[in-house]
Order: sequence, then structure tokens, then C-alpha cells
Amino acid sequence: MKIALIGASGFVGSATLNEALQRGHAVTALVRNPDKVTARAGVAARKVDATDAKALASELAGHEVAISAFNGGWGDPKIYEKHLEGSRAIVAAAKAAGVRLIVIGGAGSLHAPDGSQFVDSPDFPEAYRDGARAARDALAELRGEAGLEWSFLSPAAHMAPGKRTGKFRLGGDQPVLDAKGESHVSVEDLAVAIVDEAETPKHTGKRFTLGY
Repeated sequence: MKIALIGASGFVGSATLNEALQRGHAVTALVRNPDKVTARAGVAARKVDATDAKALASELAGHEVAISAFNGGWGDPKIYEKHLEGSRAIVAAAKAAGVRLIVIGGAGSLHAPDGSQFVDSPDFPEAYRDGARAARDALAELRGEAGLEWSFLSPAAHMAPGKRTGKFRLGGDQPVLDAKGESHVSVEDLAVAIVDEAETPKHTGKRFTLGY
């Protein structure tokens, strides 16, 4: 496949890039700084501002799917506004280019057993709250979109570098918990789920999540 990957040099984006290349896909890495993308067969790095919908649409054209690992910038006091601005531009660009879109969001918008969202809990880490709120609101806007094929993947609550096992379970709006009641996944297995969805879409128009 021809895959456009927004944010390919980030934590999730770089893992997704590796997974896609291992499967033999051609990837256009859309990043702020192409120098951060290691030159390899199958990847072309392109500089683009994700908030520039017109320029981004031009880069997305001709691809079979766009994957967004965009992040407004952890630690930026304006992350809420920046993440929403970028998310809206990415949606507009995907629509203009006529490509399917897979968005990697946060776990904060997943639902607790009482129906509330974790980002609204007083126990939610304050350092991540504004970014999680932005991802939650971007998902709400996506759900109202017409004329766009999209999927939204929320990772497990705890995600870290680890092993690529390819063995995990998928869920919907509630976290997938293990026998200990924990929600966790490696970033390598998150990348597996992302590229699986790119190859064989099973959650079009839906949010899904994963965990062990």
C-alpha cells in the first residue's frame, strides 16, 4: 500500500513507520523536520505543517490511507488549541484528498464502568489533561463528519516501549483490561493494530482500543 504517515518521527509514529516498512508498504513520512526520519528503502520524508490543510491535502493525494500520529506538543501550555487545530486541518485535508484516515488518539476519552470518561476524573494526571481533552473533542467532531472514511484508535492507558507480540485484544469505548485489571500495551503492538486497520479496515466510522 501507499501510506501517508503524519507525525512519523514521534513515539507512536516511528513505531508505526517501522511496522509498515516491515510489511513492505511504501510510506510517505509527513513531518516538521525530515532530518529526523532515517533514510531507508520504502520511505520518503516530506516537510509539511499539519495545520496547513491545503498543503497537507496535496501531500495526501494519491495515497490509499493516511495515518495521523499528530500531537499538539506535550508540555505546551496551548496544547489543547494546537491539537484541535491540527486535528481539524488533518480531517479537512483527508476529505479534500479523498483518502481514508486513521487517527491515533488518547486513552483519556475511554469510558469508565460508570460511563464517565477518564479524562474527567480528578485522578487523571494533570500534565496530560489538556492534550487528552483535545483528543476527546477531536473524536467527537470526527463522529459528526460526513464524506470521510475514518477510524480512531485509542491506545491502552499504559503504553511503553516493549516487545512486538502481535497478541492483544481489541475493544470499543472501554479499556481492555488484563487479569489484573490493568490496561497496557507496548508501542510496538499498538503499531501492529494501526497497520492492521490500514490493511483491513474493520472499524470505519468507529473508535476502538486494545490491550493485553
